[in-house]
Amino acid sequence: MTQYRFITPNRRGKWYDNLGDAQARANIIGAGFLDAAGTFVSYRGTVLHMREKKPA
Repeated sequence: MTQYRFITPNRRGKWYDNLGDAQARANIIGAGFLDAAGTFVSYRGTVLHMREKKPA
């Protein structure tokens, strides 16, 4: 399973199991926001990291 998080020049977000959750919580670390149409808008310098979750 792929996990997602956003990284800014100063902060790192938590890992989330789906991209929608990571995008919805990106504003907490200043990585971006969801506009009125629900489209994710990232701030300059924001990077999306992805990793494969290891089986339990």
